[in-house]
Amino acid sequence: MDADLTGKKILLCVSGSISAYKAADLASHLGKTGAVLHVVMTHAATGFIAPATFRALTRNPVLTDVFDEPISDRIAHIDLAQSADLVIVAPASADLLAKMAHGIADDIVTTCLLAVPQKTPLLVAPAMNTVMWEHPATTANLVTLKARGVEVIEPGSGLLACQDVGIGKLADVGEIVEAITKCLCVPQDFEGIGILITAGATREPLDPVRFLSNRSSGKMGFALAESAARRGAKVLVIAGFTTAVPPPGVTLVRAETAEKMKSLCLSWRRKFDVFIGAAAVSDYAPAEISEQKIKKRGDTENEITLRLVKTPDVLAAIAAQKQEGQFVVGFAAETENLLSNAQDKLRSKGLDMIVANDVTAEGAGFDTDTNIVTFLFPQDEPQSEPQFKSQPLPKMSKKEVADEILNAIRSRIHHDL
Repeated sequence: MDADLTGKKILLCVSGSISAYKAADLASHLGKTGAVLHVVMTHAATGFIAPATFRALTRNPVLTDVFDEPISDRIAHIDLAQSADLVIVAPASADLLAKMAHGIADDIVTTCLLAVPQKTPLLVAPAMNTVMWEHPATTANLVTLKARGVEVIEPGSGLLACQDVGIGKLADVGEIVEAITKCLCVPQDFEGIGILITAGATREPLDPVRFLSNRSSGKMGFALAESAARRGAKVLVIAGFTTAVPPPGVTLVRAETAEKMKSLCLSWRRKFDVFIGAAAVSDYAPAEISEQKIKKRGDTENEITLRLVKTPDVLAAIAAQKQEGQFVVGFAAETENLLSNAQDKLRSKGLDMIVANDVTAEGAGFDTDTNIVTFLFPQDEPQSEPQFKSQPLPKMSKKEVADEILNAIRSRIHHDL
């Protein structure tokens, strides 16, 4: 049965691909969900399927040129992009992906896409020849788009229109509809709940040009923030260095060092119901910070000794001052003895939940788009054996992991928060 998307406004962008005819099937399916559908097409797309087809399916005008008559008293591409609850590009050709990645706006489709607000879900369903899909330029463009929060519905494999066999087929219409439904039918189960999240890597200065840090990108923390905001939470992110793009709908404060992050977290802690420590906080910092750049000193000195001191434990500080009803979640990035190390951290810091992952596992390390995690919780009965409950998850995207973490939190916090 089709999902109920009654009243949801969807903008379908169709580009020049042999799979363009499948966009008509997608439009038909979306129409059955009750969604209000508008279609824009590139000039190349009209060579594969006529605009009249989409007019009949959507009962709305179909725009193929930036100079087409506006639908309302507003400029057409602005109105369509900014009034949509979701934008889907299907099929997305290699050419269109390149234009999106580089901000080119030279037709009705690309001008619409450039006008889409950051908070609006934007999905692309690529379709092209295998060689084009695997070309380094296409790969780089997809990396750029994903970093901006664009969701890519991966193509399938099989016999292509060019008679090659390989990856590049437009994803099944059912899969595309499911992805759209997931974006639009988001439960507001965190409405009225405040969540404080740390993200990224702290940097402990050694001199004016060097620092001690780690490989954290901030992707996991930002994925949590984005998901929590979409589910209705009031979200504050305190972030160190990140390579990921901050999500819309959250408040972002920067904290370079562990000391600064601890200070900010403690000053804000009383205003939030949930704390999620996803940042990779440096364990040690240089004991002394040189005011000048440390230089090599002659050919005879081949070594330099750095004296390090422990940094403040942000997570332990928050857990130690936890108020009644607050829920504190930590992360354990390990390279060995995953469960035992995570259990020790859960117990010693007095956490309500810990998310453990082996950063040496393929697809689970820093700066990846996927993760493999295990949740650990204290037993409800302290005397129970074992003292901890574990919930392992398979490899999934960090956005999916974020939703699973929030699901676990929501099932355990008080409903009257």
